[in-house]
Amino acid sequence: MTHAIRIHSTGGTDVLHWDQIDVGDPGPGQVRLRQTVSGLNYIDIYMRTGVYPVAELPAILGMEAAGVVEAIGADVSDLKVGDRVAYALVLGSYTESRLIDADKLIKLPDTISDQTAAAMMLKGMTAHYLLFRTYPVKAGDTILVYAAAGGVGSMLSQWANHLGATVIGCVGSQKKAEMARANGCQHTILYRDVNIPERVNELTNGEGVDVVYDAVGKATFEASLDSLKPFGMMVSYGNASGQVEAFSPKILAPKGSLYLTRPTLATHTATRELLVDGAEHLIDAVSSGIVSIHVNQAYPLSETAEAHRAMESRETTGATVLMI
Repeated sequence: MTHAIRIHSTGGTDVLHWDQIDVGDPGPGQVRLRQTVSGLNYIDIYMRTGVYPVAELPAILGMEAAGVVEAIGADVSDLKVGDRVAYALVLGSYTESRLIDADKLIKLPDTISDQTAAAMMLKGMTAHYLLFRTYPVKAGDTILVYAAAGGVGSMLSQWANHLGATVIGCVGSQKKAEMARANGCQHTILYRDVNIPERVNELTNGEGVDVVYDAVGKATFEASLDSLKPFGMMVSYGNASGQVEAFSPKILAPKGSLYLTRPTLATHTATRELLVDGAEHLIDAVSSGIVSIHVNQAYPLSETAEAHRAMESRETTGATVLMI
């Protein structure tokens, strides 16, 4: 038997239970993975609270982890027992051991530790598709990044800075502003203290930014649109403050013929080719030092409820992991 964090109903942190489960043997195309570290992401909170429904209950939450292959099913040829691997966007990472489809796994090089891998896969591949696929950032662009001291935001800012963009980071405290600047933001905005579009206007000499990466949602949606230059791209990829309310697309016209998209990592990892492309670019960026992974909080898996509470309260910075 193995232990896992499961929910039997949706709600607050009290619905997270430390349960015993039976994992079993891998079937065709599967491996059994002994996990070492699980990542923690805001999507886990959305699922726990019911914002994003899970298919059935009880459910093991968590969407990324690293570990070691300990058994292989039939028809698996690319992996062997003892391989270090990681994955992202596969529900069920809050567990000591699990079965998983082999084609969802990425082999880890010696340059990437298990803790780094568990902290970087979902957030790092999100940063990759935002920067290279959703809006291809290039030298000379000016971008606005919300939650710039957070997991995705810190990676996105570092990577964008390397590409030659001017990065404006939106943060909630002076401490987080200092972290954002250390991660490549040339400018920071304390969103609680100033009017975001007005400050962006000052920083860009009245032009606005080329693209906004907004993971906050409801509370910042209008401010994000008003921070863009004509033909700018609004990328809404998270709902930390709640879901954006219904609106008419015609509001985009008078604000400068703006573009709006709501991408998801699921689409960008839907095929093996897309998954491997994003993962390889991420591993190269981290291995070469272009992107540094800051694991600033680590909790035992059994204390997942406390980790959720800290993330919801916006007390965390960088990445948070659950040690198994």
